[in-house]
Amino acid sequence: MTRLLNEEIIKKLVTMHDANRIIDQTFQGFGNKTVINPSKVSLDLGETGGYPFHEGFVNAMPAYIGDMDLAGIKWVSGIAGERREAGLPYISAMILLLDPRMGEFISVMEGTYISNLRTGAQTANSLKYLGFKDKVSIGMYGAGEQARFQLEAIADLYEITELRVWNHRRETAEIYANEMKQYVSGETIICNPEEGEKAAQAEILITVTNAQEPILLREWIKPGTVVFPMGSFQEVDDDLILSVDKIIVDHPDQALNRGALKKLHKEGRVTEENIFTTLGQLAIGAVEMPNFQEEIIMCIPIGTGAMDVSIAGHVYKRALEQGLGENYSFINYN
Repeated sequence: MTRLLNEEIIKKLVTMHDANRIIDQTFQGFGNKTVINPSKVSLDLGETGGYPFHEGFVNAMPAYIGDMDLAGIKWVSGIAGERREAGLPYISAMILLLDPRMGEFISVMEGTYISNLRTGAQTANSLKYLGFKDKVSIGMYGAGEQARFQLEAIADLYEITELRVWNHRRETAEIYANEMKQYVSGETIICNPEEGEKAAQAEILITVTNAQEPILLREWIKPGTVVFPMGSFQEVDDDLILSVDKIIVDHPDQALNRGALKKLHKEGRVTEENIFTTLGQLAIGAVEMPNFQEEIIMCIPIGTGAMDVSIAGHVYKRALEQGLGENYSFINYN
């Protein structure tokens, strides 16, 4: 039997605090090599402007989680085009879980909420591995849904003493700042669309936009700053990428072939040799993060199926314990 779980049920079964704990464990699994995570496979549905002109993509993201003895895959789409015209969110996703001993699919669940949780938790845990302690200041580029999850995840582990918000529409940034004030102990500064440099005056800069042209420039960044380019395209300029002192990623192959590094990697200007280490290695202490007060760091937890499968496994276990969701038989072996 396969357990079916919708978003409403999932929200009852997992919190951001849960997600931060699970993502930490999964990063350690990467470091210990008990997690198997092939690179995502991407199906271009017109994201780059070509046929079939649907202005989107679909990614297949499989993984095996050793400490849970669980396999799974997230199938996630980002579609503009007619989906945007219908007023629907850009991202939609499903997660399938597999019992690797028997090869049976044990659960099918909505994946968008889990995607948002784990993306925020990836950033929050990365800060821990980089050596941040109790308090942080944040410069957030973007004021959409993912910007909300980013801040909530960080606030679960740190006191946010200052938040600077930039968005291409100021009114959207104002709404975001008001909604997120519960997570910020200090001042929130709203930056006008022409004040991108003002938002960069924080120790941690996070870009979560759909921008396909750079919105964050090298000339704005001071030493001691960590930049998290989290968008699917290139939100930071070439000069910044080429001049950072250290690049840290979650998955080298994926990070080089999607997002901020993709273009420069394709040109042969950024390769795996430019990557200082992975978050998994930092998580288990195999690599020590040196003091970077005089350096600029770029950290790219671009997102892996393992993070989705791990959280989905937690949700599935709790659903069984609480009797939530519906069982469905796709095949009758009798």
